[in-house]
Amino acid sequence: MAGNPAFRNSPAFTENAQRASQAVPGGQQAPYGQQPYGQQPQQFGQPQYGQAPYGQAPYGQAPYGQQPYGQPAIPTPEQLDQQFGRPAAGPLETERLTYDGVIMKTAVTLGVTALGFIVTLGMLFVSGTSPAFFVLTYGGALVGFVLALVNIFKKEPSPALVLAYAAAQGLFLGGFSGILEFGPMGLDGIIFQALLATACVIGATLALYAFRIVRTSPRMNKIFFIAIIGYGAFSLINFVLMLTGVNQDPWGMRSMEIFGIPLGVLLGGLAVLLGAYSLVMDFEGIEMGVKRGVHKKYGWSAAFGLTMTIIWLYVEILRIIAILRGNN
Repeated sequence: MAGNPAFRNSPAFTENAQRASQAVPGGQQAPYGQQPYGQQPQQFGQPQYGQAPYGQAPYGQAPYGQQPYGQPAIPTPEQLDQQFGRPAAGPLETERLTYDGVIMKTAVTLGVTALGFIVTLGMLFVSGTSPAFFVLTYGGALVGFVLALVNIFKKEPSPALVLAYAAAQGLFLGGFSGILEFGPMGLDGIIFQALLATACVIGATLALYAFRIVRTSPRMNKIFFIAIIGYGAFSLINFVLMLTGVNQDPWGMRSMEIFGIPLGVLLGGLAVLLGAYSLVMDFEGIEMGVKRGVHKKYGWSAAFGLTMTIIWLYVEILRIIAILRGNN
């Protein structure tokens, strides 16, 4: 079961992937042991409807060894050797999902996010915290949230919507990061620190998954979903308290200390662990889609899901560093 809603709601990376694999265009056959769509299973020893019993020629066809009138000749052994000697069609020819395809689409999506990041960061240098800067930053956050919901609940992936989501999130990330590093807090180098830490988490998680050291389990999935719901509820309450002015601290309740440690650091560490586990679930969903041979268009769904998780990790790590450095 995929944890990322982008994977969980897609028929390509869940238990419904069988339907997606049978829908691959190009006349591919159904998986081994299953009848293609539209054909009834044939019972042992019984012919399908419209077929003659064993040993009898179908109506209108000549007996064995005789060529029916108007039909081409039986292929020669040389022709059969040429046909069966051709190399089998690969994933590119059959338009199936591949790891390379997912990597390329994810790289493009993250590249668009980086462009949006640079736009708002550059605007901060040119015009400072102008109204246009805040419009791009908070507008990007709002548009990105809406497009995330659209992409999550859309069964068929849309490259345009995925890239639009990436661009909007890039605008928000650039503005948010720029305020922390070049704004009143003046946290020099925090963007590089957050990017480096995010890359390390992704690389370590991918390595642990590739060497079969880390895997998901039904029990861990339940714990993951309970923790996600609890963390989401806390974040929503904290946001409402900050929005209404009940808590005027820049980080809200995250600035509260427990045994001398800011609550935001403890919750941020938990969020990073949840994000890393979400990456493992994403990797399993992609592997499932590749093995089942779903159509390559679902690579955009995989790219969207991975981008969501990576952005979440970056924001959490950025906030942890900001809280730690702000207390020093």
